[in-house]
Amino acid sequence: MDIKTFKQLAHRLPAEHAILMRGPTGVGKSFLAVDAAKELGLPFVDVRGSTMDESKVTGIPDFVASKELGVSTFVLPSWFVRACREPVLLMLDEINRSMPQVMQAFFQIVLDRELGNDGNGNPMKLHPETRVWAAGNFGVEYDVGDVDPALLRRFWVQDIENTTQDWLDWATATGLDPVLIDFIRQNPCHLRVDPGTVESGTVCPAPASWHRLADCLEHVGFSPSDVAGSRPEGFYALCTGYVGLEASIAFTEFVSKYELQVSAEMVLADKVSKKMVADMKSSESLNVIDKIVIHCADNVWSETEVGNIVKFVGWCPEEQMVHFWNKIMKTRKMQNVAAIHKSGIGDKVIALVAKANALDKKKK
Repeated sequence: MDIKTFKQLAHRLPAEHAILMRGPTGVGKSFLAVDAAKELGLPFVDVRGSTMDESKVTGIPDFVASKELGVSTFVLPSWFVRACREPVLLMLDEINRSMPQVMQAFFQIVLDRELGNDGNGNPMKLHPETRVWAAGNFGVEYDVGDVDPALLRRFWVQDIENTTQDWLDWATATGLDPVLIDFIRQNPCHLRVDPGTVESGTVCPAPASWHRLADCLEHVGFSPSDVAGSRPEGFYALCTGYVGLEASIAFTEFVSKYELQVSAEMVLADKVSKKMVADMKSSESLNVIDKIVIHCADNVWSETEVGNIVKFVGWCPEEQMVHFWNKIMKTRKMQNVAAIHKSGIGDKVIALVAKANALDKKKK
């Protein structure tokens, strides 16, 4: 399932329905969980099964309480207690790298939404609005264990596929460097390489590794937008540690020969100035408008994005506004068309056409 569809469905499931995301490393499973917590207004509690032993899930003996009550009781971990006291998104990450005892404890959390017991034998239950999500890497190239079928059927299970458009949309919204985004747009084959198709231990690009590379390049002063058209010493070597040799060669070459091209995403994110538009050739601004039209067909724009588009089109030659309006109408993406019309562009186009017709009549 692609990320866009997953997000549309996962957030709408009942709180008590656990979700298991499966997919290769770096596909974006953890980011999806963090993003869901933000959208749902829940604290995000991350639990890594691979780092735990049984005591870190089921707790340690409470010797004082056991002595007073005459029965064995345990002190449960803080992350589980919090998930019982208030609604949270509880993320059981790397679930199939967990020890068998840890996996069994996770089983009880997913199946019964409870763990432990008090002096009377009553378990501690998760808050009714706490959501349990889990993630794991599945495939022969990973050193992982099998998930018990009895546990697996307790989840809503989805194999996550991070499409190129999913990543481009996310990277644009996150504010990653536009040159790096443009590289992936033009070279989608470098977004991700399946580790199972290369020699073991080879550094391969993944959606998450491009994000880390972008952060690192910005930190060391190598932001692709700033160094475009050059090849700074150390740029290629830095890239290889994140995305491997082949992708680094292609990316370094791309940046060294890059002339900044305005993308639809840059317009939507208000990263295009009036001066940039004034410096464009007519053919260049028209090309950007066509990119915006293509973007329109597959996306629903926010009010802010519509405002940024209208501002950009207003800086372009008048005839290009007419071109934009006609093209947008043909997409039949009525939510976007209505929003653009509400902005007043439709009325401006009518006035421009009337003005042009009047001039033609005078010439005749």
